[in-house]
Amino acid sequence: MEILAEVLLQVLWGLIEFLGELLLQACGELIAEAIGHLLKGPFRHSRPIRPRLAAIAYCIFGAAVGAMSLWLVPALFISTHWLRIANLILTPVISGLVMARLGAWRKGRDEETIRLDTFAYGFLFALAMALVRFSWAS
Repeated sequence: MEILAEVLLQVLWGLIEFLGELLLQACGELIAEAIGHLLKGPFRHSRPIRPRLAAIAYCIFGAAVGAMSLWLVPALFISTHWLRIANLILTPVISGLVMARLGAWRKGRDEETIRLDTFAYGFLFALAMALVRFSWAS
């Protein structure tokens, strides 16, 4: 019975660690999305930026936010190596889904969206952020 309780406690703790890291990255992405909407007007171009260039820019922006997050939270919440790998895979997917949902919500309200409000760009941003946190905090 003690072993079962220990296993359940370890699973629960791993879930809490994962959710903490997911929350940190989601907050970073939502702040970036808010900044993107604020800066959209003053930096509007006559023609849209090419998708590849925008993807590179979001990767750089995500990496920068990841580096800044290391100043606030210098270590990963996740201590187990295999959970860190799972976080590196799952968190960007979940963040991309959240950003796609936010973009759909904005479109439903007839609000303007930015590229970060899509799955692909939200995923790239979160992946870059997660890679920086994974590589520097390990």
